[in-house]
Amino acid sequence: MTHPSATSRRAGRRDWFGLLVVLGPVLLVSMDGSVLFLAMPRITQALAPTADEALWVLDGYGFVVGSLLIAFGNLGDRFGRFRLLMIGVAVFAAGSAGAAYAPSPEILIAFRVLMGLGGATLLPSGLAVLGELFADPRQRSRAIGIFAATFAAGFAIGPVVGGLLLSRFDWGSVFLVNLPVAAAFLVAAPFLLREVRTRRPGGVDVASIALSAGGLLLAVYSVKTLAAYGPSTEAAVAGVVGVGALVRFVLRQRVLDHPLVDVRLFRSTVFTVAIVTGVLSLVAWSAAAYLTGIYLQTVLGLPVLTAALLALPGAAVLTATCVLTPAVVDRVGPRVTLVVCHFSMAVGLLLLLATTTTGGTGWYVTSTVVAGFGYGLSFALVADTAVAAVPVDRAGSAAAIAETSNELGNALGIALLGSTAVLVFRSLGPDIAPTLGETVTAGAAGAALEQAEDAFLTGLHVAIGVAAALCAGLGLLALRWIPRRTTGDEVPA
Repeated sequence: MTHPSATSRRAGRRDWFGLLVVLGPVLLVSMDGSVLFLAMPRITQALAPTADEALWVLDGYGFVVGSLLIAFGNLGDRFGRFRLLMIGVAVFAAGSAGAAYAPSPEILIAFRVLMGLGGATLLPSGLAVLGELFADPRQRSRAIGIFAATFAAGFAIGPVVGGLLLSRFDWGSVFLVNLPVAAAFLVAAPFLLREVRTRRPGGVDVASIALSAGGLLLAVYSVKTLAAYGPSTEAAVAGVVGVGALVRFVLRQRVLDHPLVDVRLFRSTVFTVAIVTGVLSLVAWSAAAYLTGIYLQTVLGLPVLTAALLALPGAAVLTATCVLTPAVVDRVGPRVTLVVCHFSMAVGLLLLLATTTTGGTGWYVTSTVVAGFGYGLSFALVADTAVAAVPVDRAGSAAAIAETSNELGNALGIALLGSTAVLVFRSLGPDIAPTLGETVTAGAAGAALEQAEDAFLTGLHVAIGVAAALCAGLGLLALRWIPRRTTGDEVPA
């Protein structure tokens, strides 16, 4: 379904410059979900976080972004997407500045949460603004493809950018790099972008916003705590309350005249599998990127710049695949694309099982290239499916579903698989400290250090094996669930 004026105006030079301005914050938001993967060894040395604090430093940002995207997508639709963009960029910049100079893990976590609050306003509003800039359907499709490629590129290049900065500057530089881009947006956006509000009845459903944000926060917190420490009353209660809130949220959306999320979208098998793909691809990618960053630097002893350069081939393949995916889908269809996506990720991840404590850089590079092809298919397909499936006046909330799947996957990958690796290390390590980084900092040497490295590598292999199995399993389900011809599987408008 297209806007009534979809063919009345073609975008001009100013509109394309507007797209360029929007892409800056989009790149930052996705990049900051992964920029710390190579920076964590340096942050561990500087701030000495506990194992739990280190995981919160990594996934607190994606945790908040994923929990609030749906709510802010709706608020942007109603109160103005441009206004929300400006506020979000300012908050994101303030959080970045604070994080760069954080003197303790607790304060760094707090500023990462503030960055997440700003980031949650940017993605759905940024994508929805493109619908106003590009009224022509073909131009809008091209702009959305560029948007999706930029978002994917941010995840891919985050570790590379972090590694390059850390090779010359202190760890705070991975946050300070956000400030010039944010400042450029705040200066240029008022001249290039227009305010957009959706003309639809109904007020803000505060109950739905509270149920979606609170349910997601509690559910992810429960998963993270269970993975890190095992069963506990606190985690169980948080999980039950969180899942209950999410169930109540879904039931509420089905009866509202103007829901926060149109759950009818999930009647489409293709859409549903694509959204699950968005979650799972980031679960696998974030866990692999985080754990291999530690492996390259702490186990193999590579300089951070070398580790960053080794990540370049995979990042290039991921980004190029994301750009080309729309043409691939047009040619072979979403069914084949989704199946290839999952099995590419599974095979690429399995290659990491060949790594050892004495070598494995070749296996690492090959793994990132093969899996990067699958990740690129996933990132582009999820965004394209979400936007194409809904009317233009639901662009903000629809984009939020797609981006929520990515951000929650990013947070869950660190929380679940990262914590799984920590549990393995605790059970097999030399019992000096709960993580490899803390064990090295404590001065472990000789047999104790070898035991610690072996324990970490075993934890990495277990986490990666689980991720590969999940990817292969969803690939098999896609083969069974998605029909060969999907033209009749329409989502109600």
